[in-house]
Amino acid sequence: MSQGEEQIDLSVSVGYLLKEASAALRTAMEDVLRPLGMTITQYSCMELLAQRPGLSNSELARGAFVTRQSMNVLLQALDRDGLVTRADAPASGRALPTRLTPAGRRRLDKASAAVRSVEVRMLGDLTDTDRAQVGRLLRTMVRSLSADRTPGEDGDRTPS
Repeated sequence: MSQGEEQIDLSVSVGYLLKEASAALRTAMEDVLRPLGMTITQYSCMELLAQRPGLSNSELARGAFVTRQSMNVLLQALDRDGLVTRADAPASGRALPTRLTPAGRRRLDKASAAVRSVEVRMLGDLTDTDRAQVGRLLRTMVRSLSADRTPGEDGDRTPS
């Protein structure tokens, strides 16, 4: 195989295009969340709590793609700001379930509207059929890559 055959054509590389789209999405989300005094990780955490109240620190960390330690620091700040409440003692085990406060819900509503506007802009040139197909294809890619991993291979599946 010649050296030219081993190179990846970035203009058609799905992995590279996904990374480029991810970076553009992150920048656009940061741009609309910054005026609200919120980061993407704060938004992700609060959105997860709105959809699944009572998640533990570990569950939130996995859902927001951060370490447990980073999530703990974030939850302490959100708690201090009155946006979430955490149980004083675990109901069972060591997990302290977390919930949004009414103030957290109001803040999240503004952030969700801002993030939705980014997604609408991102998908604006796609038909409904295209949107459904993109979602299906992305879920298939995630499943394909997740199936290749052995359980416990990456600990708690959060980056360091």
